[in-house]
Amino acid sequence: MSAPAVRGAPLTWLRLEGAVLLAGAAGAYRWEGGSWALLAVAVLAPDLSMLGYLRRPVAGARCYNLAHASPLPACVLGAGVLGESRALICAGLIWLCHIGLDRLLGYGLKYPGGFSLTHLGGAAPDDAAGAL
Repeated sequence: MSAPAVRGAPLTWLRLEGAVLLAGAAGAYRWEGGSWALLAVAVLAPDLSMLGYLRRPVAGARCYNLAHASPLPACVLGAGVLGESRALICAGLIWLCHIGLDRLLGYGLKYPGGFSLTHLGGAAPDDAAGAL
């Protein structure tokens, strides 16, 4: 991974935030009675979004960012709570575990210029806005 775009205490706080998200989601998953074996396998599922890079970097960044930001898994978790669906609750929590683990390890949201250009590592180009 290239040099972090964020350095010092802010980088430490962002990684700590990832650790807290991972621990909180894993704890809630356990409280919900989820299977640790399923968690170990399914926690990698969001990384399938990297297949978007086979098309082009902009598409890859968009796919990756959709799968690695908290709004979608939060919606899945909320739908599970509202609909009393244990499967959706567990899916949302597994997804949040993945995001927390990625942030803890220093993997950030991607800019369209390439996979290594993230909000936590690498230098973002001046025209970095289009990655949503």
